[in-house]
Amino acid sequence: MSDQWWFCLKHMRVEPEKGCPNKDRLGPYESEDVAAHALRRAAERDKAWAEQDREWEGD
Repeated sequence: MSDQWWFCLKHMRVEPEKGCPNKDRLGPYESEDVAAHALRRAAERDKAWAEQDREWEGD
């Protein structure tokens, strides 16, 4: 079995290496658990970028 996992955006689930095309997935991730939290992590990163953009606009 592969050591890489993806989060499928089409089916909203974690997949092993053999799965949907990469264009429909986030990853690869080092574990199934990390892949399961991919959407939360992406949302956290989006929020951080938005906050950074607001700081830049204030300069």
